[in-house]
Amino acid sequence: MTRVRKYHLTLIGVAALLLVMSLVRIITGENDITSSGTFNAALLLAVPIGLAGLGGLWAERAGVVNIGLEGMMVLGTWFAGWAGYQWGPVAALVAGLLGGAIGGLIHAVATVTFGVDHIISGVAINLLGPGVTRFLSEVLFKEGTRASAAGAGITTSPPISGSAWTPSLPVLSDGPDLLGKLESTHWFLLSDLAGILRGLTHDVNILVVLAVLLLPLTYFVLWHTAFGLRLRSAGENPWAAESLGVNVYLTKYVAVVISGAFAGLGGVFLVFVSNKYVEGQTQGRGFIGLATMIFGNWRPGGLAAGASLFGYASGLQLRSSGAVTTFFLFGAVLLLAYLVIQVRRLLAADRPAELAAGPARQYTLMAFAALGMVVLFWLWLTVEQLPNEFVFITPHVLTLLVLLVASQRLRPPKADGVRYRRGEQH
Repeated sequence: MTRVRKYHLTLIGVAALLLVMSLVRIITGENDITSSGTFNAALLLAVPIGLAGLGGLWAERAGVVNIGLEGMMVLGTWFAGWAGYQWGPVAALVAGLLGGAIGGLIHAVATVTFGVDHIISGVAINLLGPGVTRFLSEVLFKEGTRASAAGAGITTSPPISGSAWTPSLPVLSDGPDLLGKLESTHWFLLSDLAGILRGLTHDVNILVVLAVLLLPLTYFVLWHTAFGLRLRSAGENPWAAESLGVNVYLTKYVAVVISGAFAGLGGVFLVFVSNKYVEGQTQGRGFIGLATMIFGNWRPGGLAAGASLFGYASGLQLRSSGAVTTFFLFGAVLLLAYLVIQVRRLLAADRPAELAAGPARQYTLMAFAALGMVVLFWLWLTVEQLPNEFVFITPHVLTLLVLLVASQRLRPPKADGVRYRRGEQH
């Protein structure tokens, strides 16, 4: 019964969010807020972050902190570019997965076998990834090599031979562009829904479909299989799991290698988008993926929400720098909704004592929410154009703010980052 209620609350929340977005679009006149172009860009930007976060989820649910996701993504990009120009997209996919998995294996050897501090090992992987790929580029892509003749340089691979499959989902996007026509009407709510559906279904890369399917697959494996139970027990209490016959070392190894493979898959996606490997193309997405995993409370659904938030903010920034100011109005409306809900809860209290004894922290939060609502509304009225530097960092600032709000309810696995030795008593 609890699951049904949560599911319904999620649907109500999504519907309310869509309603607010449509309302803000009508008030501001910024059609890019719900345009298909914005959501298509958001999808492309969210996928590599979500894959990196998914990799972190697998490792940390097994009790291994993995801040080396960025380095594993870098390995995935290089190996995908190197294999892709020679043998095509399928080879790029396999090589990128293996490249990330190698990074995960190194992290597992250091942390699980030798007991190295997880943070130190992760930092080492982040330093090792760019260093190793630069060395390999100087050896295999230098002038005079076959790769150089195909268009490679020290910081870039040749283009991938062939092209990635970009299908449109049937009914919604094939045939007459009905969604596009409905989006162009700019009607309240209907055109917004059409724009969102068109952006999420038109010219979808095959890796996008794969990444989306990996979310429910991860949830099923980790929460509804015996293997998932053993993996999560290794992250909660490995000594108890050991007493029940679980091979904790093997479980941690498998989880961290899968973690690296997912991060490498995120790197493959970046290579598919640009059609080649380019040095530095990850741009810190591994770290942002780690942040979305924390925001999602170490669960696939919350992780997807965090990646979508960052992807949407980045996509809107790319589509229209002027539309970024609408975040002020959007934030003010959300804070107003929060205040209305809190006031109704207080007024609905059955006993006067519940009103009088309301936690001081709750009233403080309401006061700050009211102040924030006024400030955001004032900023929306007075600021016409944000400086380009602030526009560029808007997605990062938004992610940090959301993490600050969500940090009060976070619960990591109890043995996350704990050094485990077989037979020792904790």
